[in-house]
Amino acid sequence: MMWIWFGLAFVALIGEIASGTFYLLLVALGLAAGGVAAWFAVDFQWQLVVCAAIALVGLLVLRRTGVLKKREVDATRNADVHLDIGQVVEVESWPDNGVARVWYRGAHWQAELAAGQTRAPGAHVISEMRGTRLILTRKS
Repeated sequence: MMWIWFGLAFVALIGEIASGTFYLLLVALGLAAGGVAAWFAVDFQWQLVVCAAIALVGLLVLRRTGVLKKREVDATRNADVHLDIGQVVEVESWPDNGVARVWYRGAHWQAELAAGQTRAPGAHVISEMRGTRLILTRKS
């Protein structure tokens, strides 16, 4: 029975490598703990309890340490999401309403200044995207 536990733990580890989450790693640790309990000739129901307990304790530890926290990404400012962030555009003038039209990637886009920026024509960097509107900061 012990080898079944370790075999299942090995399969869970392979699944962990394929998926890249920590959840299957916790399952593999629980299954390995069940195998250790089987090695000590513990009754099957207690092997199941040990397996579940180790997996749950591991889950609690990883949640407490913040490893399993959802990594929220602000997509409007993330250059990995919007490849336009960090690109330079030329602003000819800023109208009174604060929304300029800039030529970028072969089309006219609406652009506005980021908070705290002063209106001045010239080169600006795309710092954020809100829908189809470019948020710009002055290029230094």
